Amino acid sequence: MVVARKDTIVEDFHGTKVADPYRWLEDPNSDETKEWVQGMGKDCEAYFSDGDVREEDKERLTKLWDYEKFGVPKKVNGRLFFQKNTGLQNQAVLYMQDEGEEPVAFIDPNTLSDDGTVALINYGVSNNGKFVAYSVSTHGSDEQEIRVRDIETKEDTGDVIEHVKFSGLAWTPDDSGFYYSRFPTPGTVEKEDENNFNKVYFHTLGTDSSEDQVIYERPDEKELMFQALVSDDEEYLCLHVNEGTAAENRFYVQKFGEESFVHLLDEQDAEYSYITNEGSIFYFKTNHQAPNGRIIQVDLNQSGREHWQEIVPEQKSAMAAVVYLNEEWIIAFVEDAHHVLHVYDKEGTYSHEIELDGMVSLTGMNRSKESGEIFFGVESYLHPTTTYVYHSNEQKTEVLKETSLPVDTNGFETTQVMYPSKDGTMIPMFLTHRKGLELNGQHPVLLNGYGGFNISLTPAFNPAILRWVEKGGVYAVANLRGGDEYGEEWHRAGMLEHKQNVFDDFIAAGEWLIENNYTSKEKLAITGGSNGGLLVAACMVQRPDLFGAVICRVPVIDMLRYHKFTIGRYWIPEYGNAEKEGDFPFLYAYSPLHNIQEGTTYPPVLIATAESDDRVVPAHAKKFAATLLEKAHPDSTVVLRLEAKAGHGLGKPVSKVIDEWVDFFAFLDKELQ
Repeated sequence: MVVARKDTIVEDFHGTKVADPYRWLEDPNSDETKEWVQGMGKDCEAYFSDGDVREEDKERLTKLWDYEKFGVPKKVNGRLFFQKNTGLQNQAVLYMQDEGEEPVAFIDPNTLSDDGTVALINYGVSNNGKFVAYSVSTHGSDEQEIRVRDIETKEDTGDVIEHVKFSGLAWTPDDSGFYYSRFPTPGTVEKEDENNFNKVYFHTLGTDSSEDQVIYERPDEKELMFQALVSDDEEYLCLHVNEGTAAENRFYVQKFGEESFVHLLDEQDAEYSYITNEGSIFYFKTNHQAPNGRIIQVDLNQSGREHWQEIVPEQKSAMAAVVYLNEEWIIAFVEDAHHVLHVYDKEGTYSHEIELDGMVSLTGMNRSKESGEIFFGVESYLHPTTTYVYHSNEQKTEVLKETSLPVDTNGFETTQVMYPSKDGTMIPMFLTHRKGLELNGQHPVLLNGYGGFNISLTPAFNPAILRWVEKGGVYAVANLRGGDEYGEEWHRAGMLEHKQNVFDDFIAAGEWLIENNYTSKEKLAITGGSNGGLLVAACMVQRPDLFGAVICRVPVIDMLRYHKFTIGRYWIPEYGNAEKEGDFPFLYAYSPLHNIQEGTTYPPVLIATAESDDRVVPAHAKKFAATLLEKAHPDSTVVLRLEAKAGHGLGKPVSKVIDEWVDFFAFLDKELQ
């Protein structure tokens, strides 16, 4: 066991003294941290050295992953653009396809590195179909580089923009350039401000990025972030303005040829997502006075709220996404944690449903105004993405690309149950397992959850889950408060001072699975990543008696200091800030790092993080592991898995994903006895 040095750092939070003995682990470049990480790495290797079925799992997972995977197409000037992975490629390739022709590989990120760790993250096709601006990430970093490729020559133009994070790509109508946003170049501002002072730029093709024109900035509100888009009628430059990950946003508009932006929606009191516009009439999906969402129209010339008009009113299900085509609103709703598609006419009168097959998720929805088509993808726990095209003029849907799996899933099934949380709130949960499962309490269960940032865990395909079910396991996904499964009220019931509801929901899911004879506490494993890593860590610390194993992935752990690392400040609207006297008590009450009890036997925990994670820095995982090793009963198993050349999960190569799941299964096989 690696023993870590303890510092004597103690901070005073509003009269409460809080020790932070492993703060030195926050510095990844110190010799002491590197030595400690090396020791933990050796312990991790030793732990996994005696796995009996590792090779069998790897062989099977490799086979299960070997199927064609298709992204949802975009259509520009009659040409389709879509991403495709032939099976085991580390990264999906961007293809383009002319009508009646075979697809042609256009951008292959697998050629950009020897180990597949450079990923294509985003792309935008210019309006006239001449160029594609695209961004790439190295080693899973949030920091990306924008490049431009000429469609005719299939060669890069030489345009390069560095140090970009979380930016869209908005082309001008004449293809002369595009709008994007970026933060200051590292080293040009104080370290703590490198993720502040976001600006909107315009890049003119063929020029150096140092010449890019600043279009909009707000040095008076340095925390704001901007997403630029060009309006449907190509008359306006629009900005979605956000403060961190808050659901509420602002919306600014500038007519091309004019110098200033109109602050159309500036209260930051709700979500306002641009859908389309007709001249000065703008349409938004909003949860203003409608927690489940509605569609409104706002006139630039009469923007006062008394002039707003409601087009599609709030429904009983949460409105997830909207596109407008041929004077119809095609709306995706979340209905008991899965997607449905409904169509309304321009005036907001219900028209018809676009039927989907069972409990599924939309993986994307793109429209083509020129052809009157909607392209969308659908997946479930047992079936990978199938892409469809909906012809709005004929109200007809047809399959575009369907995948053939290397395994027959007809022997498996997904069901949905509702269970009560601690306060009586009914929570939905998906269960995937073999058909005819005998409820004898002996099945290993892998329970997954997230519960935050108004993100819904709708059905998602993962080949590793097929392997888990093949091995006799049950895969459970609990749709906790904090997500958007039932709209903004559901989200708010699991954020800030209500965050404990999320942990209660997840603990209740585990108790329900045991009480209903799916499993026993010895065979119940929990898993979650990022905010879900916080979830499983908090539940493990609060109920160490309930779980047989814990897989804690890229977790947020130190809730008193999370906002001090990289982009952690973005999450303050969701979590709160311990430096505020009103927030400290609830953060301190559940922060996993600060609630580990001396001498407690905790369930075996695999803490998985990555050295290039610049979203949730590895320091969280390191401090968690060091504190557990110090305080937990010696019988507690603590494994720290630190991935090289990987980040928070963005663009992770298939080979690394498979290796990660091999370790996860080895851990579960060993601990769920």
